[in-house]
Amino acid sequence: MAKDGFTNKVEGKLEKVSGKIKEAVGDATDNRSLEREGKKEQLKGNVQEKAGKVQQDFEDVTKDRR
Repeated sequence: MAKDGFTNKVEGKLEKVSGKIKEAVGDATDNRSLEREGKKEQLKGNVQEKAGKVQQDFEDVTKDRR
């Protein structure tokens, strides 16, 4: 089943938070690999969050036309 826009936005935010934690832990422990992984998660989360916003806006517009 496809996710709705709100779910994508929330999951994107969670991905960003998880990425920030990984980046911070990687930085604190001098683990560059974990730090890079955290940065990638943040980017992925940002994209998912923005896609969810667009999707939610589209859902709102199409709901209004019914």
